[in-house]
Amino acid sequence: MQTSSSQVGFLVPLNDALKEEEDNTRRIEIKKGVVNVIGRDDLPFSDKRLSRKHLSLTPLPHDHASVQLIVNERRNCFGMRFGPGSDFGSCAMGVELGRLKYPSAVNSFEHIINRAKDKKIDIFLDYEGTLSPTVDDPDHAFRAALLTDDLPFSDKRLSRKHLSLTPLPHDHASVQLIVEGTNPVVIRSKDQRKKLLSREKLTIRDGDIIELIPGHYLYKYKAFDGVTKRSSPNTQKRPLIDKVEDESIKQKRLRQVSEDESLARRLQTEMNGDIQDTESSVEAIRYFKPPKDKMSSTFRLMRVKGLQPWANTSSVSVGDVIQGNVLVAVLSNYMVDMDWLLSACPTLKNIPQVLVVHGESDGRLENMKRSKPANWILHKPPLPIAWGTHHSKAMFLVYPQGVRIIVHTANLIYVDWNNKSQGLWMQDFPWKKQDNLNTGSAFETDLVDYLSALKWPEFSVKLPELGNVSFNSSFFKRFDYSSATVRLIASVPGYHTGSNIKKWGHMKLRSVLQECVFDKEFQNSPLIYQFSSLGSLDEKWMTEFAFSMSSGVSDDKKPLGLGEPLIVWPTVEDIRCSLEGYAAGSCVPSPQKNVEKAFLKKYWAKWKASHSGRCRAMPHIKTFTRYNGQNLAWFLLTSSNLSKAAWGALQKNNTQLMIRSYELGVLFLPSSATQAHAFSCTENGSTSENKCGPSIKTPEAKRTKLVSLASIHSKRMDLPDVITLPVPYELPPQRYTSEDVPWSWDRQYKKRDVFGQVWP
Repeated sequence: MQTSSSQVGFLVPLNDALKEEEDNTRRIEIKKGVVNVIGRDDLPFSDKRLSRKHLSLTPLPHDHASVQLIVNERRNCFGMRFGPGSDFGSCAMGVELGRLKYPSAVNSFEHIINRAKDKKIDIFLDYEGTLSPTVDDPDHAFRAALLTDDLPFSDKRLSRKHLSLTPLPHDHASVQLIVEGTNPVVIRSKDQRKKLLSREKLTIRDGDIIELIPGHYLYKYKAFDGVTKRSSPNTQKRPLIDKVEDESIKQKRLRQVSEDESLARRLQTEMNGDIQDTESSVEAIRYFKPPKDKMSSTFRLMRVKGLQPWANTSSVSVGDVIQGNVLVAVLSNYMVDMDWLLSACPTLKNIPQVLVVHGESDGRLENMKRSKPANWILHKPPLPIAWGTHHSKAMFLVYPQGVRIIVHTANLIYVDWNNKSQGLWMQDFPWKKQDNLNTGSAFETDLVDYLSALKWPEFSVKLPELGNVSFNSSFFKRFDYSSATVRLIASVPGYHTGSNIKKWGHMKLRSVLQECVFDKEFQNSPLIYQFSSLGSLDEKWMTEFAFSMSSGVSDDKKPLGLGEPLIVWPTVEDIRCSLEGYAAGSCVPSPQKNVEKAFLKKYWAKWKASHSGRCRAMPHIKTFTRYNGQNLAWFLLTSSNLSKAAWGALQKNNTQLMIRSYELGVLFLPSSATQAHAFSCTENGSTSENKCGPSIKTPEAKRTKLVSLASIHSKRMDLPDVITLPVPYELPPQRYTSEDVPWSWDRQYKKRDVFGQVWP
């Protein structure tokens, strides 16, 4: 039966094998000129990821086989899976463009895409559950109801403006998809799986599969290549193929049925295998709520202004860490904005004595001197080798109860604590008891050695019960670090030889990892280098560095072997579309001569951080890790960028390590230790007492497992043997495509950013 003049198609429910169901009552009539919208209010199941106005489909004026799909909300994403050839047959040319098919084990539907007299249509669903179209021609504007039981799901994660599809002028089988919402969309095409983040584009073709929510709600895009007439949805169970249909098209349809069934089975198998990880990764940071006794075993991301609340779950600001009755403070950093710091953290004004160890010079140093409180001491450590800096970022706060040690990645300036992706670790330690004053630990040795190298001018402080004491590096031997959850990895400038060669830089990391035993899964597993400034490197040094990063043995005592590294680095588009626009690039200060070396091309990987809500918050955080899937062998949060100045370079036949700068980081390792009690310098009650006993190691203790936010274990933070680390970028990272350009700050960029600016 032919369709009426106003009817151009209908929505057909599908089963999980991509076959049309025979229940005509669930078919939805599609009328000419109607804008078709998928939103959570229109779907008969509940899922918070679906938006009320989730996506829109726009027919392309001169392409009968393509439509433009628009994600209508910035807070969510739409995913596509691309599969092998999947032509759905033919239809009336100029009426039906194609179909999106959604397979589900519970319920399915097919969304037929229609043309409206070659007019562009924007589809959105209002809060009353009606369709409200806007078209080029005002004569085609209208409203029509779409009931909630017409479509089979509802999900708040779907945005009201979720994604867009734009037909390509000279390619009838392809459309350009743009993610308009903030949540990612996944596309599969010819066994390739690609995640798209907000504002990213991709050309999709006939047969490609979309996941509206990664891992959920699969749609296949079908472009039609012939002419057919469709039956009325209320009179016939299956659409009729026109009797004049070409025999080759019939054969193609038969092949397609078999391919669709095979594809559905394969996708279902894949979904069953990775659905848990995918579910965990969607807005995963919202579930990152470590218990107090695990807080020091992980790190936290810093709060970013302008993000949705879920993205700042468990995040910290400067006022969250500097609090309570601080007696003495040491603030170690590179850049310090004194006026901002005092306004952001008024508690600092009440601390009797503050030492600022900094890297400023010239005019900025003079401004610091004018702005600082009278009782503050400024100190710039010696830099014996040219081009070195004091780059470490840490705080040491002395309380009546003990000391708080904070290692982080942000300069003490506004933009670093508000607009960037940053990380921070902290742990409180009690005073040593009288009977163990001479007892030390590896953490204590590393800390005191590093503080000694800073050579700050010794001064006297008055402390309760102790009276006047000398405040120098040895002062920090008074605290009990036996419960330390990390190892310190520091760099100090100099030409280090003999036993000192293993105390600093990448050789320190190498020596610590060589002492560790890791699970077999990390043999030859990959490495990640993520940072915000790239030094002048060569392949020889990259091999030297990778050798240190690959150190360690597995349970069978075999070396882990070299891992293949990737460099996570923002592209020009990442910077242009960031929260700050091109201005963010000033904090990714690497020139073309360093970035555009040919040998680096094989290392580039994208900054993708949708699960932490930080795709547009450009990274100033520095991290290095070895991983397998979502499991981490170890993880380093540090001030060190990827440079010889920060990590050191071996010289004189590997007998000397030359380092130019001061750096400080914390290394998270799997451990068989269990902490006896959490300790805090600022909380009332038993936790502020000296009850933080030493870590207990027993032969039968299970080694802790380090996992990322996307791990299926990440939500079980109560598990004693699982430590979740909020790695802000996705693992494994996506490699650059041929269209991606790594950011260089001395290039000119004429394409305007989100604020309408060019660079420089």
